[in-house]
Amino acid sequence: MPADRNAVDVPQEAVEVVSRYHRLERIASGALALLAAGLVVAAVLWLPLVQALAAAIAVLATLRVPVFRSHGSARLGTDADPEAVHDDFAGPTPPVLATQWSVADEVRQTAEGAVYEVSYLFGLRSTSLTVDVRAPSSADANLDVADDFELVVTASGRPWATYAVSVDERDGRTAIEVAFASDRRYGLRRLPQWLLAQRYRDDVLAAQGYTVVERDVGLSL
Repeated sequence: MPADRNAVDVPQEAVEVVSRYHRLERIASGALALLAAGLVVAAVLWLPLVQALAAAIAVLATLRVPVFRSHGSARLGTDADPEAVHDDFAGPTPPVLATQWSVADEVRQTAEGAVYEVSYLFGLRSTSLTVDVRAPSSADANLDVADDFELVVTASGRPWATYAVSVDERDGRTAIEVAFASDRRYGLRRLPQWLLAQRYRDDVLAAQGYTVVERDVGLSL
């Protein structure tokens, strides 16, 4: 049991799927880093010093400069009743945020939602993801869902993403509409992570009892 009375035990079925995703994500990110390093070394070996420095800066800038935002929508289905689904998505471990809370060192429930404490780079760096459950807002035109509530996520106090969630009952099953938009831009070094996340997202949701009926995601500048 968690030592902290506000700490939360996360669904282990989803954690197992996310663990497989993160193993591949680390390999892909490592391969991209090696490719970048190879380009820098090649520039140093084959180009004059000034041109080599310019090429190295260009490679690093291409990977790190914030370029794109992610956005999309999904329609999910489940046999669970609407009230239970509402509590699931508005609770401390929303199914659509499984790739975040599954890797957190600690998940704490708060009055507004939850906080995920995440460490990386072998514990040398850390961040706090805060999830606030809020009433519907029409401020973001990208979230074109008649939402019941929104999940507003911040990373160490900085905007991260917003999810609009609607729960309804259709044809004897519970239907969930989710629209999301990132609230910050990402560099190309995050592209392998994003691509692999799309591959595993359906499996992560299935592990939590949700079937993806339709999904549309994309990137924008």
